[in-house]
Amino acid sequence: MKFILFLLVICIFSCSTEKKETKQKTENKSIDLNLEQANRLVLLPFKCIEQEFPNKLGQVLNNKEEIRSPKDLHPIFYGCFDWHSSVHGHWLMISLLKRFPNLDKANEIRALLNQQFTEEKIKQEIAFFETKFNDSFERTYGWAWILKLQEELDTWEDKDAKNWAKILKPMSEMLVEKYITFLPKMIYPIRSGEHINTAFGLSFAYDYAKTSSHDSLKLIIEKRAKDFYLKDQNYPLSFEPSGYDFLSPTFQEIDLMRKVLSKSEFNVWLDKFLPSLKNKKFSLEVGKVGDRSDGKLVHLDGLNFSRAWCMYELADYNPKYKHLRKIADKHLDYSIKSIVDGDYMGEHWLASFAVYALLKK
Repeated sequence: MKFILFLLVICIFSCSTEKKETKQKTENKSIDLNLEQANRLVLLPFKCIEQEFPNKLGQVLNNKEEIRSPKDLHPIFYGCFDWHSSVHGHWLMISLLKRFPNLDKANEIRALLNQQFTEEKIKQEIAFFETKFNDSFERTYGWAWILKLQEELDTWEDKDAKNWAKILKPMSEMLVEKYITFLPKMIYPIRSGEHINTAFGLSFAYDYAKTSSHDSLKLIIEKRAKDFYLKDQNYPLSFEPSGYDFLSPTFQEIDLMRKVLSKSEFNVWLDKFLPSLKNKKFSLEVGKVGDRSDGKLVHLDGLNFSRAWCMYELADYNPKYKHLRKIADKHLDYSIKSIVDGDYMGEHWLASFAVYALLKK
């Protein structure tokens, strides 16, 4: 009898332990990008890419005749609240369609993009930058996303994508020239955690320069990145995040320097820039969001995603930093569950950041 009771206790203990381990594994499993996730995330830009209002315009008005509707000003990139969000909303749809051709909305997305990308519309988009005082419009955040969109199209062997890439190309070439003209004049980098962050704008543009073999753009970015950041040491990561950050000044700088320096140069630089990062016990709290209906406070979800993609890239680049993957997972998982069918002030743009982080995972 005692033996039977002993076996029963062992069985109960084993089942309890097994359930606990299964629960822990489930809880510790981070979200991945699969078809189900792609179908959920692609709906966010799909449903707002033609939503003209509410809209935040950022142009300079030279006269009352220039007071026009968003769609009249920007016939392609007028939806999703603002110009740059529309640009990376297009990137998101193209990126997911490229990787998941069997998306539920695949046919509708193709039809929408064929309607969006026309030569007449892109000419009008370009013409806006030629109006007085608007030549620096969206510098350099929106510029960077146009080049990321162009890169996504240029690297896709698809008949529609080749046509969209051809139509977008004149705008991308215009912005490349703007980068090349502007960067030599810029004496100091902008270290803000919002749109104007210099490291982010250079990082995406550098990706495009390498993919498209645009040596002039590549060289000027390498030079200016070193001018701006090479001497940085003991960066005050404890100052992050600021209240409205959606980009990490620290990790965006790391991401850029990883790209422009040789591996040996980068390792030396990073040891000086953020010595604590190589410590296996390194920790970093997620950016906490107090109100996701507030368009500024919800920026912290974006910070979590952008930190995550930078840490994933660094962990892949050098195994010495593989411990950062768990930290990146926590940042990603904290925010991704809150952006699908959430408040418009976040969902119109955050899905793009989430997808970019998932692609780097």
